[in-house]
Amino acid sequence: MTFDGGGHLTVPVSPGDHVLGPDTAPVTLVEYGDYECPYCGAAHPIVQAIVDRLGDDLCYVFRHFPLAQAHPHAQQAAEAAEAAGAQGKFWEVHDLLYEHQTALDGPHLLTYADALGLDVERFASDLASHVHADRVRQDFMSGVRNGVIGTATYLINGPRHDWPHHLRGLLAAITTAAAASPTFIPGGIR
Repeated sequence: MTFDGGGHLTVPVSPGDHVLGPDTAPVTLVEYGDYECPYCGAAHPIVQAIVDRLGDDLCYVFRHFPLAQAHPHAQQAAEAAEAAGAQGKFWEVHDLLYEHQTALDGPHLLTYADALGLDVERFASDLASHVHADRVRQDFMSGVRNGVIGTATYLINGPRHDWPHHLRGLLAAITTAAAASPTFIPGGIR
């Protein structure tokens, strides 16, 4: 798997990815995100609206791309999402991290784990020993191979979608990708 130079998905979606929606959907939206990135935070409710609106017509995939040099809590937040995922609560923590971007330090992460009913001792141990650091690094490196240079980055049915990241712009790009899909059902995406 190598980067083709054109901002195209070269690391395919796999069973290890965090996915919402069926893998048979006519459109796959892959997001590379950073929990401390203000652009990702602003885009989060837009992506949620798209996921809700499109339902089974969309396969949404989230991959970590923590920009640790710019965002000092991004790596730990990504590992916290993975630690929660190991207890079956990835998406719940994912949402909390974006909703509380200014509170991503260790004590806050433990508070979120407790509020979601996670085994806090296990969660804290996972964070302290960096159990999920390799998983986060794998996502990051897949982003590098896919031509990701910043966050939020979206790939829609393969090609990178650079801008705009507002609801109308993303929906238009998704509709265009769906129309080109062999599994597209006319009227399936409204």
